[in-house]
Amino acid sequence: MRSIWKGSLGFGLVSIPVKLYSAVQSSSLDLDMLDSRDHARIRYQRVNEHTHKEVPYDKIVKGYKINDDYVVVEEQDFEDAAPEKSKVIEIESFVDIADVNPMYYETSYYTEPDTKNNKAYALLVQALIKSKKAGLARFVLRSTESLCIVHPVENVLVVTRIRFAQEIRGTEDLNITKDVGVSKKELDVGLALINQYAEHFDVSKFKDDYNDELLKIIQAKSKGKRATVKKMKPQKATSDDLYGQLMQSLNAKKGA
Repeated sequence: MRSIWKGSLGFGLVSIPVKLYSAVQSSSLDLDMLDSRDHARIRYQRVNEHTHKEVPYDKIVKGYKINDDYVVVEEQDFEDAAPEKSKVIEIESFVDIADVNPMYYETSYYTEPDTKNNKAYALLVQALIKSKKAGLARFVLRSTESLCIVHPVENVLVVTRIRFAQEIRGTEDLNITKDVGVSKKELDVGLALINQYAEHFDVSKFKDDYNDELLKIIQAKSKGKRATVKKMKPQKATSDDLYGQLMQSLNAKKGA
């Protein structure tokens, strides 16, 4: 793996030199866009809107529009905006990871100590595991300030970017009735159904089956064949009543 960021992870007066590596990868198939007439690949070009000519990468800059003019923003400007955050992931507080709403999660990065036998790195891993806490920090990655949590996964510190509060939309515009009457017996059976399906979280039990099936179809088409498509077997409740549907679900699970 190639590191995507190099700096330090700090808490209190302790500073740990680290490198960041992407912890996630896409499982989707790499599909190209083609012209349906001759199957030639469609390419995108960076075109100057005045000359209509392609612009080479080394001539492209970023700009911010003020009135009718652009102000060019250079790499040094991004760093000068928050020099300490460009090189340091500074833990500002420690929180219960259970308090972080999953809606805030974005993507994760592995950290690797940039020095051998880094005792401070090992200490932070063990302390977070024992305290069941996570560090809350901010840093700048790719010209963008990120809020993140620092948490242990086995013996590795993971930096998971999370969204800022203003990035989460409110629910005011949703058409949801607030006061819906749910009877005690409906709630009791609903809770029983949840408990019946409850299990320890093990993500390794799940895999991206959709892309596997899509690849089978593609491979069959390449040989002039048509893949066997699984037929859906929808399950229908025999009752229109919520309580009846819950009871039927509960008994079906017991039977299975």
